[in-house]
Amino acid sequence: AVRYTPEGGEVRLRWNVAAGGGARFAVTDTGLGIEPHHLPRLTERFYRVDRGRSRESGGTGLGLAIVKHALSRHQANLQIESTPAVGSTFAAVFPAERVARPVL
Repeated sequence: AVRYTPEGGEVRLRWNVAAGGGARFAVTDTGLGIEPHHLPRLTERFYRVDRGRSRESGGTGLGLAIVKHALSRHQANLQIESTPAVGSTFAAVFPAERVARPVL
């Protein structure tokens, strides 16, 4: 998010209770945003939306693939929402059975 948000933009981290008692951790930015036709492929290994961006910002296209697989080991999933020129939200959503409740 930091890499793709221009100076003066905003990156917001948020934890909240998800539907059914699960948990949701989301990272939202006011960056470049991503065209809708790219969204289904973002978690593929080595997939890059724009090869020109990789030269400017670095990266191999493995980050979201790794995140997706790590989340699946916790029975969680990755939700991606994005609007070009507005920003993106990447959220890890954990089911209730994977969330530890505080002992009171």
